[in-house]
Amino acid sequence: MSDTSNYYGDVVNVNDGEKVIGINHGTVVHNDGTAQDTELQAAVTDLTRLLDDLRPVLTSDQAQTVENALPALTPDRAALRERGMILASVSQIAATVGEVGRPVMEALGRLLALLG
Repeated sequence: MSDTSNYYGDVVNVNDGEKVIGINHGTVVHNDGTAQDTELQAAVTDLTRLLDDLRPVLTSDQAQTVENALPALTPDRAALRERGMILASVSQIAATVGEVGRPVMEALGRLLALLG
């Protein structure tokens, strides 16, 4: 009897393979530190520094909110996009302290522009 299997698309049989990666159709994207990532890292570092500088003029509740937000500020685009509420609360605090919070607002603007 003959094999009557019909295959549509890719068929891969791996028997006792080691370090098998699979089929590469030319869609692999490797990001090894582009200029955008460097800019994102710089923006997060700048915002973190400015928030540290701003803490002495904040109320205890505001300072606690900033303290809680700092660990969430990572140079990870996807994570920062998901943490919009944290960025919004930091923005609100910076806006309420007036002119002294302006550098934080500007740093947040640069960061948000990088996130797209």
